[in-house]
Amino acid sequence: MTKSILQTSNLSIGYKSKKGVTTVAKDLNLNLDSGKLITLIGANGIGKSTLLRTITGIQKPLSGNVYLNEKEISHYKPLELAQNLSLVLTEKLPASNLSVFELVALGRQPYTNWVDSLSKEDIEKVQEALRLTQIEHLASKKHFEISDGQLQKVLIARALAQDTPLIILDEPTTHLDLLHKVSLFKLLKKLTQETEKCILFSTHDIDLAIQLSDEMIIMTPENIVQDQPCNLISNGSFNNLFKDEHIIFDAEKGKFIVN
Repeated sequence: MTKSILQTSNLSIGYKSKKGVTTVAKDLNLNLDSGKLITLIGANGIGKSTLLRTITGIQKPLSGNVYLNEKEISHYKPLELAQNLSLVLTEKLPASNLSVFELVALGRQPYTNWVDSLSKEDIEKVQEALRLTQIEHLASKKHFEISDGQLQKVLIARALAQDTPLIILDEPTTHLDLLHKVSLFKLLKKLTQETEKCILFSTHDIDLAIQLSDEMIIMTPENIVQDQPCNLISNGSFNNLFKDEHIIFDAEKGKFIVN
């Protein structure tokens, strides 16, 4: 049985500057349910990162509310928020000598602190995360010794070790080849089914997202819609994604083609 993990209520997102307020999108009513893989798509510069920053509490909304497990996200203390929401960014890791196991174990920090040794439960959570992401064989390797595709799995394992009902990833497939993109999509799909967590991630790999997502959130200049891929295809939501007459969506094939 699915459970609502995060909702937005009449949410307006954007940013304030000396020149005034820039609104990226307004009146958003999104719902993220447990056990679902949800992708966020839209053209470059449309505001996907602004939306992710707002619903994770990094950036304040212009108006409206974000509720995580029925509690307004701004009311969470940092430690409590880290026990309910984990975030995987595409930024480069700082220089360190950490092994894969140690990097994944950092996900346990909301439940312990850096000077504390890992408890039996912590170690079990880390081992379970390594198993779920199928990287147990990399545990003793240094994180700089592994490939980009493997490192992306390590970062997902760290989020799993954090043991939150919601995992949000910002463009996790950006630097991967097609083989590793497909592998990562399938892994995320499997994780939602096995753990009942909700996973939301932004991506430019729209064709894969259509095939493997439970739901998609589409951002266009006009509006933002959330639905199952089949419904989004039938109601023409993909048609306005790109403002280019040479890129059209073929509803029968379920993918974009160059005209």
